[in-house]
Amino acid sequence: MDKAMLPKDLTKDLKDRLNSIKGQVEGVIKMLDESNDPTQILNQFKAMNKGLEKAQYLLLDEVFRKTLAIKIAKALEICPGDCGQEEKIATIRKQFPDLNLYELTGKMKEIETIYEFLQTKTDETSMTGFKRTRE
Repeated sequence: MDKAMLPKDLTKDLKDRLNSIKGQVEGVIKMLDESNDPTQILNQFKAMNKGLEKAQYLLLDEVFRKTLAIKIAKALEICPGDCGQEEKIATIRKQFPDLNLYELTGKMKEIETIYEFLQTKTDETSMTGFKRTRE
């Protein structure tokens, strides 16, 4: 899979969120040292979890959704409709808008496998065509 670079604004947002969570963790440690109210500590745990979930969501949505869209487009380029994989590509393309973030990684592996298969098939076809023209 191609390595995706994180956009600078996303990197800044993620760092800001993680620094905020870091502050919350330090606050919880202080609360534990001072034997504070368990309800307040639990609320801080919930806030930290929400912050981590949001950061994870931003990362997955930004990087993986865009990467999957690019891979679908590349697969469609190689497979104009007679490659034997058109049904699988069409299914992933149809599912794409409704995929939840945890389904994205599985679909990325699936489209990557299809893309590699198509790339190999394209390379073999071009090599076969090259040999024929030389003979």
